[in-house]
Amino acid sequence: MNANETDKLQAYLQSKFSNTNIRLIRRPKADDSVEVMLANEFIGLVYKDDDEGEISYQFQMAIIEEDLG
Repeated sequence: MNANETDKLQAYLQSKFSNTNIRLIRRPKADDSVEVMLANEFIGLVYKDDDEGEISYQFQMAIIEEDLG
């Protein structure tokens, strides 16, 4: 993903979740995804899917049972 896409996605997620602490970090070795951070904590990945010119983005977040308390 390029910087423009990353900026747009970050603004969308911040707006959707009403949280400006959400940041997207580009990955130097992967151009199809970005890391999703909440403040300084890694919470997931957003993947870009380009299917014959139709672009979508998938947010993946794993939650470990022990994190649930």
